[in-house]
Formats: sequence, structure tokens, C-alpha cells
Amino acid sequence: MMDKEKLRKADFFSGGFITLFGMFVIVTSLGMPMKDSWGGVQNVWYVSPAIFPLFVGAMLVILGGMLIRTALKAIGFSGVATVVQYLLSSDFVGFLRRRETVRFYGIALLLFTFVFLMVPRVDFFLAAVLFLFVFFCMFYLDKSELLVKLMFFYCGGMAALLLVLLVAEPLATVLPHPADWFVLAFTVVFGVVVRSRISGERQLDRKFTTAVLLAVTAPFLVGMIFKYFLLVPLPFEGLIVELLDLVWYAEIWE
Repeated sequence: MMDKEKLRKADFFSGGFITLFGMFVIVTSLGMPMKDSWGGVQNVWYVSPAIFPLFVGAMLVILGGMLIRTALKAIGFSGVATVVQYLLSSDFVGFLRRRETVRFYGIALLLFTFVFLMVPRVDFFLAAVLFLFVFFCMFYLDKSELLVKLMFFYCGGMAALLLVLLVAEPLATVLPHPADWFVLAFTVVFGVVVRSRISGERQLDRKFTTAVLLAVTAPFLVGMIFKYFLLVPLPFEGLIVELLDLVWYAEIWE
């Protein structure tokens, strides 16, 4: 367990990160309308969608500031300087290369690309399947040398997806939903690459099969319940949702 001084040093930087994130939430929330009219009715400010994120952002800033204050009272500015020296040393570089740290990179990478890149722009079912499949392959297979290679391969795929999204409008005139088709193809290619890397290892083969089944069934089970039974719109509805709509609302079911 870390001693109190080390914990307070970590608290200083954690508090700084929380404070900055709270400021980001506040600035983003200020872009939401505080007052608007709907159907001729003027909405008042306290029903604005910006109120809740503004409150959350403000609380994050306050709590982050309190954490920084508590840390400074315990270690002082000299303790902060010691941590800065450590961050600039070769020891910190070694820490960044540790297996536990690399696993954190993988989790952060997956969450960031899923939330900010895929969810707003790619069919929900395809985005969720790819996210779960890559997550299982990286961590459920539990093979250190495979983790790093899959991270770089996934980064390349997300970079290519970003390029596809940049030219999605002209591509859509030739192929509807180009980003969805790309994610579908990348998911298949990713699976082929992983399968080739673990070929011949019986235990990993079983884990791979389980990963495929869970990654496909879970999003479709949850997504179809929300979409067709609870009638909740999905974050982005594209290729797969259109195909499911054709089946669900077909005259054969009437």
C-alpha cells in the first residue's frame, strides 16, 4: 500500500485533472441553449438541458480544488516539485512501459474511440460489437505480447475509420453507410488477425470462440430490447438498424 505522502502527491495531480475536466464540462455545457421556444411556448432557463452538466462540472471543479488544497497542505510545493522531477526522470519512462500501465492504455483507447468516434457516427450494433470484441481479445485472452500488437492494429483501424468519416458524404453516393461497412469489414479482419495469432493454442481458441459469441449476442440482445420493445432510439442508427427495421416492420409480421 502507498504511504500517505505518496497518496497526497498523487492527489495533487488527480485533483488537477478533475478540475480541468470539470472546466471542460462547463465550457461544453455553455454551448447548450438556456432558453428556447417549442411550439410557441417559451421554455424557462431552469428546464434547460445545460443545467445538469453545468452542475456536474461545477461540482467537479470544487471537489478537484479541494483535493489539490488537501494535497498541498500535506506535502507543500516542495513535494510537488519532487513529483515533477520524477515525471521527468527515466524511472517514470520505465513505469509507462510496465504491463499494468500498457493495459490501462488499452482500456483508455477503447473507451475513447468508442464514445467519441464510433457511437456518434457508426451504427450502434456494429460499434458495440467491435468494442466488445476488441476488448475481449485484448484482455480476456490475457496474452501480453498480443495485447500491444492488437493495440497498434486497432489504432490503425481507427485512424482509417477517421479518414472514411472525413470523406463519408461523397462516398455515400456510391456506397450507403460507408463508415458502417468499414467497421464491419475491420471487425472481420481483426478477428482473422487474432485467430491467426493464437492458432494451435487450444485454451485460447476456446476463449476466442467465447469472445465472438458474447461480442455479437450481447449488443443485439440489449439493443433490440431498447429499440423495438422499449422504443428508445439508439445513439446512431445506420446499416444494421435499417436491415433490422426491414425485418421487424415487414408485412409478414402483421
